[in-house]
This record gives sequence, C-alpha cells and structure tokens, in this order.
Amino acid sequence: MRAHFPTSVAGVSLTSFSELALKPALLSNLDSLGYQQMTPIQGLSLPPILKGKDVIAQGKTGSGKTAAFGLGLLQNLDAKRYRIQSLVLCPTRELADQVAKQLRALARAIPNVKVLTLCGGVPFGPQRASLEHGAHIIVGTPGRIEDHLGKGTLDLRQVNTLVLDEADRMLEMGFQDALDTIFSHCSPRRQNLLFSATFPAEITKIAKKIMFEPETVKAPSTHDSSSIQQVFYQLRDKAERPQALQRVLLTHDAESAVVFCTTKVETQQLADDLQALGFSCLALHGDLEQRQRDQTLARFANKSIQILVATDVAARGLDIDQIELVVNYHVSRDPEVHVHRIGRTGRAGANGLAVSLVAEHEANKIIAIEDYLDIQIETQPLPSEASLHATPRQTQWVCLQIDAGKKQKLRPGDILGALTRNQQLAGSDVGKIQVMDYMAYVAVKRSKAKIAFNAITTQKMKGRSFKARRLRG
Repeated sequence: MRAHFPTSVAGVSLTSFSELALKPALLSNLDSLGYQQMTPIQGLSLPPILKGKDVIAQGKTGSGKTAAFGLGLLQNLDAKRYRIQSLVLCPTRELADQVAKQLRALARAIPNVKVLTLCGGVPFGPQRASLEHGAHIIVGTPGRIEDHLGKGTLDLRQVNTLVLDEADRMLEMGFQDALDTIFSHCSPRRQNLLFSATFPAEITKIAKKIMFEPETVKAPSTHDSSSIQQVFYQLRDKAERPQALQRVLLTHDAESAVVFCTTKVETQQLADDLQALGFSCLALHGDLEQRQRDQTLARFANKSIQILVATDVAARGLDIDQIELVVNYHVSRDPEVHVHRIGRTGRAGANGLAVSLVAEHEANKIIAIEDYLDIQIETQPLPSEASLHATPRQTQWVCLQIDAGKKQKLRPGDILGALTRNQQLAGSDVGKIQVMDYMAYVAVKRSKAKIAFNAITTQKMKGRSFKARRLRG
C-alpha cells in the first residue's frame, strides 16, 4: 500500500544548476545549452527528484518541467545498460515529440543514449523494429504504449523512472485504463514523477495508487501575466456568438490567433464556417488523423494559416511563441484552464491579447476566474458591426508540402539550398522549414510561391527528385 502525502514544498532553496549534485557531463552540457538559473518548478522539484523521491509537481506549460524530470531520469540512467530504464508518458504525439527532442538535447553529453518515441498515428512496424534494436528512454502516448505491451514488443520490467507529463490531460482524454495497464508492466521498484498543470481529484487517486511518500511541489508560472491584456466582451445572447467572433477577429486582426472551443464537433464546424467567410483557418481536435494534425500544426507554426480553432486537449503541446491573440469562444468552467489558454499569448516577452466572449449564463464562470486570479472583471460591448465590412487578412506566407522527410535523409538545409540555388529566391523569401519522418513543410512568400514550387519539383535534393504540392485553404 502506498503511503500518505507529506506537506507541500513551500519555497525554492536553489537557483543555480551548479548547486545540484548532477553528473559533471550533465552540468557541462547545461552550461553549453545556456541553462544557468533554474525556473521555480526546477528549483522546487529537482532536489527531491535527485534524492530518488517520488514527486508530484504542478506547473504550467513553459515552466521548465521537461528539464526538471529530464535531468532526473538522466541522472538515474546507466547508458552502458542497453535496457529501457525510463518511460515518459504524454497525452499527445506533439508533446511527446517536443519532450523527446529536449531529452536528446539534455543527454547529448552522455555517449550513446537512445531516446525512442512511441505514438499512435504512425505505422506500428517501424516502431517494433526500432525496439528490437534497443533503447534507454521511451517517450510515448498511453494508447500506443499499451498496444506495444499487448503485442509483447515492449519490455518495461527494468524501468527505474516513470514520468507522467501533463497527467491531467491524459485523464481528460480517457487514458485511465491504459495507464493502469502500463503501471502493472513496470518494475515496482521505480521512481515516479507526476507533472500536471491542473490538479483534479483523479490525479490524487493515481498518486495514491503508484507513489510512495511523494513530495508535492507547486510552482508559479514563469509566464508574465502582465504582458497579457484580457478583454471580456458581453453577448446579448448565445446566438450572437458566431458573429461576435467575426467582429473580434476582424477588429484585432492578429497575424496568429487561437480560438478555443469546448467540443470537437463545434471546433470543426466553427473552422469550416470561418473558412467559408474567407478567413485563413484550420481546426485542431482529436478526431483528426495524425497526418492532418501534423500538417495543421506545421502550417500554423509557419504562419501560412492565420487562425487555429482548437479544443483544449488538442492544443496541449502547442509550443509557438508568437501568438498575438487568444479567443475563448466559450468561457472555460475551470479557471485554471482559462489561465492555461490565455497563457498561449504574450510569451517570450511579447505582448498578447486574450478575448473572452461572455453570455449571461456564464456569470458563474466569470466569478470563478475573478476569485482565482484575484481580479475584478468588467465586461464591455462588442466591437462595432462596422468591422464586418473589413476583409479577412491574407497571410503573406504559403506552405509547400514535400513528400519526403527524415527517413529519406532530407534536412532543412537541403530544402533551403534547392530554393535559393538559382538566386530567384532570397533567404528572406523562405520562412519556417519543418522536416518530419516522411514529410516536410516549408513556408515561402506568397508572391514567390510559383517560383518556389518549380525550384523544389525541378531540382534534385539528395540526388533525388521529390514531389511537392502547395497547400491551400
């Protein structure tokens, strides 16, 4: 039986990574990565993690939690033992990919550490083949990890560190049964690290089930809320909501905006309606195939799409700094979720705007936000109907999809070279380039889209010709 919870840690006693009892290779690598001062979540959680204790840590996205548990599991790792020693569970493939990328960066000073990502939405066979070659750290989603356990392709009996990242969202997505199965396959002699942005009752149930005398830490967000201007627009009735959103988007006219909806069906319908009105818009929700999700996130990140309409769960793992506007199409029932939503804007020192559309029946939700943030909220009238005469923004970038990726040894430099080789395109005409396993996406200036397409399809990269297409919508 797992034991009780001790009192939460109240303050940060350490500020510099050099004060930690980390392996010299990890400390040296941190310095080369520019990591010097710990964030609050790192300062609170790393001391007990490095002592081998189970830890429950509450911190917002962007608080530095990946480095916190990443350093812990790497400290606990024996690279000479080619066995799976660490398992990190994430709610979405996007977050798992981000976590794996950061773990590889943190581990680069330790020779031969292999980090493998196991997520759904991609073929099972290549993952099975990768597992046959061995790995030290597995980062994955509960559903695909459970699939591998069921087929006998994954052995977790020697896991010494189990991490649940964004545990609240995994429960929200219905992964409780999968998590229970995974727990039963892991070694009982392990360290458990649970990181969560919010703390619903289900988290406590999991902690009591798998953790032994955990230390609980709660860190303030490193996000500066003063950089976010919040505006609450009053609706006459709920039927006014769709047009109200148009008026907000046309009035504030942000280069990048996220609109949060409650349900998957509503998210897709709203995105379709905005597209029909001429907005540059795509939906992000759990019913999309992984290929569609990857494409949507790539296009939003490279600014060839202006507006992303998303559910809360799907937007987890969205790591884009320059989002100028967040719109709460419906006010969230949970004030912590509200804070998490608006924290998508005003990041990396930039100013941001968070707009909430408020109907009369949502008064209790506003009161909950007031109490949580200790502020007084005044609603205001919607922007003028005259804004509806404006034309939706046309993005300056378009996106080209190339039917090749990392598996074909394609790199961003290869794509940039093909685009600029004949000097018809300057480097400034090329935007963000993202190369995935079997696909690549590149943003190019709209005025140079035809030239860019011809450059990609008529020139060889890696000695081969690849197909490409311009993504529309």
